[in-house]
Amino acid sequence: MEVFSKTDIGLVRTENQDSSAYSVISSDCAWAVVCDGMGGVHGGKTASSTAVNYIYEYIGQKYRDDMDNADLSEMLISAVDGANLAVYRLAMEDHNLAGMGTTCDLVFVRGEIAHVVHVGDSRTYSIRDGKILQITEDHSLVQEMVRRGELTPDQAMRHPNKNLITRALGISHEVHIDYIEAEFCEGDRLLICSDGLSNYVSKADMVRTVEENDGEIINDTLIEIAKRHGGHDNITATVIY
Repeated sequence: MEVFSKTDIGLVRTENQDSSAYSVISSDCAWAVVCDGMGGVHGGKTASSTAVNYIYEYIGQKYRDDMDNADLSEMLISAVDGANLAVYRLAMEDHNLAGMGTTCDLVFVRGEIAHVVHVGDSRTYSIRDGKILQITEDHSLVQEMVRRGELTPDQAMRHPNKNLITRALGISHEVHIDYIEAEFCEGDRLLICSDGLSNYVSKADMVRTVEENDGEIINDTLIEIAKRHGGHDNITATVIY
């Protein structure tokens, strides 16, 4: 099992407020996290890096090879819960960081199961045999409108409020977390990304890039496509396979 990750400031922003980390534990076990920060002059970067660092250290301390799936899911949810509190407390202690928050997609693959913990509008996709499945559902205003039938998915992509999210780490001392288990088979590729990628790269381009390339070339190509289509946001792409 291999993991490749890259983050880029994009073409417009003056600071990269995305953060990511990953670890390959064994030949059939690896994990990765992508966080997209928001708020204040430096709040977004502080929020995303704080969350990523907390999760990295927590998993390093708590994970055991003999965990069953229930123990593993509990550990992953606890890691994100703890990251939420870490960001929230920082914001409470420093008025310059007030209102900061971050999305979080944490994906832990072990054997034939991908465990996904999700908050916000960063996304996790599964790519298999030329097809792509979005595992996560955006916690955003426009997604709520799509769910109610007020917008089509295509209209949501062009909506002026598409970047307004309804859940994030660090906004409150508690956060509602999505936990999803997805099948992971030999040959599958998981793509974890911030909305700086998903808003500018089509699903067709994602599939083609991920299936036709290997290693760092995948992320390099995805980021270049995002830039070619505007690059108005920070861009992060992580691939597990």
